[in-house]
Amino acid sequence: MVSATAPAAFRYHSLMTPLPGCCVLAAALLPLACAAIPPAALHWGDAPGGEPIYLYTLTNAEGMQAQVTNFGAILVSLKTPDRHGALADIVLGFDTFDAYLNTRGFFGATVGRYANRIAHGAFTLDGHTYTLARNNGENTLHGGARGFHKAIWTGRAIAGPPPAIEFTYLSRDGEEGFPGNLTVTVRYTLTDANELRIDYTATTDKPTVVNLTNHSFFNLAGEGAGDVLRHIATIDADRFTPAGAGLIPTGELRPVAGTPLDFRTPTAIGAHIDAPDEQIRMSRGYDHNFVLNHAAGKLEFAARISEPESGRTMEVITTEPGMQLYIMGGSSPGKGGHVYASRTAFCMETGHFPDSPNRPEFPTTVLRPGARFSSTTVYRFGAH
Repeated sequence: MVSATAPAAFRYHSLMTPLPGCCVLAAALLPLACAAIPPAALHWGDAPGGEPIYLYTLTNAEGMQAQVTNFGAILVSLKTPDRHGALADIVLGFDTFDAYLNTRGFFGATVGRYANRIAHGAFTLDGHTYTLARNNGENTLHGGARGFHKAIWTGRAIAGPPPAIEFTYLSRDGEEGFPGNLTVTVRYTLTDANELRIDYTATTDKPTVVNLTNHSFFNLAGEGAGDVLRHIATIDADRFTPAGAGLIPTGELRPVAGTPLDFRTPTAIGAHIDAPDEQIRMSRGYDHNFVLNHAAGKLEFAARISEPESGRTMEVITTEPGMQLYIMGGSSPGKGGHVYASRTAFCMETGHFPDSPNRPEFPTTVLRPGARFSSTTVYRFGAH
């Protein structure tokens, strides 16, 4: 149900296909399969410009719940059962809209127009150099200071089954320095198989670059429940993109074998997080892009995380060629008076590689008029 409540093969062509020459069908809400609250949105606050901010709740037949908001197309809350059936919110964040408005972090956000880093805040496309907003030293991170995570999206509740919320946003030509009017859609769907599916689409009227992801901070023991160093991770990647200064890739695709980044077999996150390794020292832990083993464009397994005390598990399935593993650094106030300390969450940000617009040897992120960007990531939850 949907209700409103309180708080390898590197070619990208399969993801950017010509648009069919047909009209856009008018969308309609489907009737609910059972007696439930009609699709609606709770007014959660107002943006500084007066735009209303809404909070939506998705609930599946198993009792799993997801809350999302049209500010930043953010995943605010995700409640999943442990081995005993007890629900806990497993994503870090805040209790109020104002806190999301004022944070400099990316808690739960949809990030773009380009997720991850672009070196020196610039790239060249078709002979023209575009200068971007720099918000990570001399680099651009996650689309700039006012990227998609600070945008006010238009939300639409879809009753299903399965229930979904669809957000749309028009990123204007020149926003944060990126070319082209980009029309973006993000759809969150909650299935009865305890899957949170995120589908992204985009079209443009001028050649541009696109890389979208979700930046949720997960702790499978529950947000505020301590560090994630005992979480067990498996990542289906034989290689990663080592980084140099500013965490910008060098261009090398380096084997993970014999390094602290080898998660091909189940390994505790904390096992090598302080290893005397240049890549680990540079990022103060993990903040690395993994080159996934599957072909881009196919929805296939990327990673699995389990938490021993609760028994919760999370699988990541994606069409994307890469995934950034990031272990939270620093500290932040959070939900319910919690203080989120360093290493109390992990991110698994599916997407293309960092600095791809400046790396022609990486999978392309160029989107041209008449083509459609399409990407899907599924987070599948269980308990054992």
